[in-house]
Amino acid sequence: MFIYNYTARNSSSGELVKATVEAESELSAAKLIQSQGLSPLLITRSKSTKPGIFKFLGRVRSKDRVLFARQLSTLINAGLPLIQAIRTVEEQTTSNELKVILADITTTIESGQSFSTALAKYPDTFNPVFQNLVAAGETSGTLDKSLERIAIQQEKDADVVSKLRGAMTYPAIVLLVMVAIVVFMLVKVLPQVQILYVSFPGASLPIETKILLDLSNFVTSDWWIVILVVVAIVVFIGYWRKTIIGRSFFDKSKLVLPIIKNLFQKLYMARFTRTASTLVAAGVPLLQVLEICANSVINVHIARSINLAADKVKGGKSLGEALVNEPYILSLVPSMIKIGEKSGSMEDMLDKTATYYENEVDQIIKNVSTIIEPVMMVLLGIIALIIVAAVLLPIYSLAASGAISNVGN
Repeated sequence: MFIYNYTARNSSSGELVKATVEAESELSAAKLIQSQGLSPLLITRSKSTKPGIFKFLGRVRSKDRVLFARQLSTLINAGLPLIQAIRTVEEQTTSNELKVILADITTTIESGQSFSTALAKYPDTFNPVFQNLVAAGETSGTLDKSLERIAIQQEKDADVVSKLRGAMTYPAIVLLVMVAIVVFMLVKVLPQVQILYVSFPGASLPIETKILLDLSNFVTSDWWIVILVVVAIVVFIGYWRKTIIGRSFFDKSKLVLPIIKNLFQKLYMARFTRTASTLVAAGVPLLQVLEICANSVINVHIARSINLAADKVKGGKSLGEALVNEPYILSLVPSMIKIGEKSGSMEDMLDKTATYYENEVDQIIKNVSTIIEPVMMVLLGIIALIIVAAVLLPIYSLAASGAISNVGN
């Protein structure tokens, strides 16, 4: 639901009225204004939206966007006019936020603007790839095919991201369990054990036990400092990641850290070549393809390499030659592009390259998932062993020295 500012004339008195109205689209706002006996003269959408469920739902889900592209493609291919097809999808979608967006897009098209222009009003929902493929489809008269390509491209991209997130779920859960165990031991167990140690003033405690007891005392007495530090670190990292330096650091880490660089390098190559293949198939000019791909890979270093290659293409080089020796562009990509340029099958070569890297990413994720379970269990066991040893070893030492029996006598 959107807020619209309007200026209207009262039909009976003739005086001007300035106010706001809440509606799903500009057309709906106009109907509401007319129902009050007013003649709208100017209607503009406010930057603020109605506070409510949409604020908390956030962006339209990827699967709803893919379903929208597929349904719209089918309806247009069946011969339905664009506006009628969008309204049909709007009625069928279960996403309330997408309903609102589609209603406004329909109003924009009815006002004489193109479909791609209407989509550009919602960049968070319809990215540059979506917008440019629709624009290419409108120009060539193959909008249904462009929408089908969009659905395929976004499905594959979402599938890779989903597998990556799935692989990270298990270690994240185990990590939370480890943190919970450590906190429980520090807050509940060690303070009780410390009471026992105090009764043996002459007892010598191992260094690891002393460290844990000091840590336990700090956590139980100054817990608010721990929470404050954790929150401060999270806020700082969240803010820093949005800065140019912070984003560059995290993006570079994904490409150079030994354990994860192989996965992320291939993930970015899959995204680059899949997006490029889809755009080339739709007839988008090459320089525009590179510009869109640079914005779509979501890594500033990969984007810089693509932009440098685009500059070389402007200078007269072929794309395959331009990508050779560019940082973080894996060698298979320019090799396959060169074959595509020579054979006139750029789209097919990019598609095959994307499929290859998607399969590689899938295999890496499977291997990581297989290895990470025993590694995390061993790590969990080591942490538990350290804590248990720090608690029990002094007790066994005191028992062996006879200190416990002496206190009992």
